[in-house]
Amino acid sequence: QVLSLPIVVIVHGNQDNNAKATVLWDNAFSEIDRVPFVVAERVPWEKMCDTLNLKFMAEVQTTKGLLKEHYFFLAQKIFNDHSASLEDFQSRSVSWAQFNKEILPGRGFTFWQWFDGVLDLTKRCLKSYWSDRLIIGFISKQYVCKLLSTEPDGTFLLRFSDSEIGGVTIAHVIRGKDGSSQVENIQPFSVKDLSIRSLGDRIRDLGQLRNLYPNTPKDQAFGSHYNKEQTGKD
Repeated sequence: QVLSLPIVVIVHGNQDNNAKATVLWDNAFSEIDRVPFVVAERVPWEKMCDTLNLKFMAEVQTTKGLLKEHYFFLAQKIFNDHSASLEDFQSRSVSWAQFNKEILPGRGFTFWQWFDGVLDLTKRCLKSYWSDRLIIGFISKQYVCKLLSTEPDGTFLLRFSDSEIGGVTIAHVIRGKDGSSQVENIQPFSVKDLSIRSLGDRIRDLGQLRNLYPNTPKDQAFGSHYNKEQTGKD
């Protein structure tokens, strides 16, 4: 006899997300010589970071993995703690419940459901943008405001939506004549939206966007992602 790789039987497509979470946790954290079906209930956060990074790179098929600041944002999200430092999180452990059982505060989904939505969106619509490091992605709305509030009018960046599963949003700064700044977040784009019109073309369409944070002109950053516009009857 031999132990197989983990298998989950589901009866409906809406269980697919939870099944993937179970398989991922089992593959990443079970011991080779374990009693069948026994998996650790808690794992070190550093191990979880490695797992999420490997999963992200494999799913999206990119060589550009997650960065230290991405892990910091993900730790704040999964532990619901915005006061701890990066070093504080490194000594913590994360539970299966925090990963895919407990609903995120103020949301209707778990951490894994949200992360899996980001994976699907990036894999299907944003692979080249991510690989060119044009998307910061894993960053909080509050930190975006801090970054952009001192920047010139029209500076923008891209982040994954906190409120929607599988959405990417554009945050940009508007400067008033009196010098005051306001950071606006555009309604998130989903896979459906980006299959109708690509992210690059949407950025080209939006005249209020000028420079990708910190200071790259948008045509220079996204020019290779623009589609040639059709003219005439087409």
